[in-house]
Amino acid sequence: MSEEAHNDELLQDEHAPHADVPATPVVEPTVVPRWIQLVGLPLGLLALYAILKAAGIIVLIFVTAAVTALILTPVVSTLQRFRFPRVLAILTVYVGLLALLTLAGILLANPISDQVTTLRNDIPSITDSANKRLADVQDYFDRHNINIEIKKQGQTALQTLQDKVVGGTDSIVSFGTDLLTKIVTAGAGLILVLVLSVYMLVHGERIGNLVRRAMPPGNGSKDDDYPSLVVKAVAGYVRAQVLFSIVMGAGAGIGLWIYGALGIFPDGKTYALAFGVFFGFMELVPYVGPFLGAAPPVLVALFQDPLTGLWVALLFIGLQQIEGHLASPLIFGHALRINPLLIIFALLFGFELFGILGSLMALPVAAVLRETGVYLRRHLVFEPWGTLSPLEVAGIRARRRALCSECGSEIGPGDAFCSTCGAEVTGSQVPSGR
Repeated sequence: MSEEAHNDELLQDEHAPHADVPATPVVEPTVVPRWIQLVGLPLGLLALYAILKAAGIIVLIFVTAAVTALILTPVVSTLQRFRFPRVLAILTVYVGLLALLTLAGILLANPISDQVTTLRNDIPSITDSANKRLADVQDYFDRHNINIEIKKQGQTALQTLQDKVVGGTDSIVSFGTDLLTKIVTAGAGLILVLVLSVYMLVHGERIGNLVRRAMPPGNGSKDDDYPSLVVKAVAGYVRAQVLFSIVMGAGAGIGLWIYGALGIFPDGKTYALAFGVFFGFMELVPYVGPFLGAAPPVLVALFQDPLTGLWVALLFIGLQQIEGHLASPLIFGHALRINPLLIIFALLFGFELFGILGSLMALPVAAVLRETGVYLRRHLVFEPWGTLSPLEVAGIRARRRALCSECGSEIGPGDAFCSTCGAEVTGSQVPSGR
């Protein structure tokens, strides 16, 4: 045998599939007829808009319950692998979650309670300091004939504030009534979400089978199973959000402690734990959360000294810069594999539809929609309006796909990350049709 023929044989052996590696089954894509493209899709979008407009709160409750069920599904599945009946596994998960929250509250209660008590004892001195500074500002305005009254003659700042509050009693009563109504409504909604999430978990396998029948068929592997991909996407979001809150809360606590140790903000060392935990918890709330989390330490520092308040405000501005340019892209960008502009759009869209709760649900829903789009792109082919047949279009699209350099999975056109392992597409992938 010649050397050239021997090299050709070795090359063929190298590219031939190994006997112990099962070949991935090839699934023919589902063809979307022209009439569905022309009529079905527009009508479906109009129906979705009508449902959101007519029964938005109901949709929000069901979406929240579904996201909750998806978050808890991996834990329930893990318990089932240890021979737990499904109902017992669900009960164990909810009881364990309640016990975990109670334990966390007990562990944090004493140190946070001590710091809150210390802050409460310091309030008189903080108030006196605030009164003196307001008096100085008022004296400055009076000396320069500036007609601004922030503190009435002979009254403390708190007395002036009390007069303002008493003058708006009707507004306060109205606000309190509205707040009580919202609390009762939120409590009823929370109970309904809990009941629906339990129901979805109990019938999770049946719901998963129903979804599989509704979606185009996959190749039978777990990496091409739509319900499994959805659960994986939501779990990735939860891990990213928890890690993000811990990182930002720890950063705030450490920064305040350093401020206290350096003497910039002496109380920062005293209240570092309480302020850090509160800031990390507020990071769960999009948009307003970071501002609400930064408000207590900034206000305490501002009452002590305006310059100290400025330094504390600069600390949280720096944390926001780290959050926006480093922590958020590294954590959420890898977990969700969604363009940052689309993430911002999802948050704005969810907030516009349903307020704060809508923005809370925006990112997990966006993760589910991304997995849905990737799956449908892989298994749907639109019937062309030209002369090519659907299967010819599918063949052309398959030849243009690339392989992930990390795991070897196919990467769809335009994907920035591999849908299987999450590796970033570098542009040097090998076409799968070679």
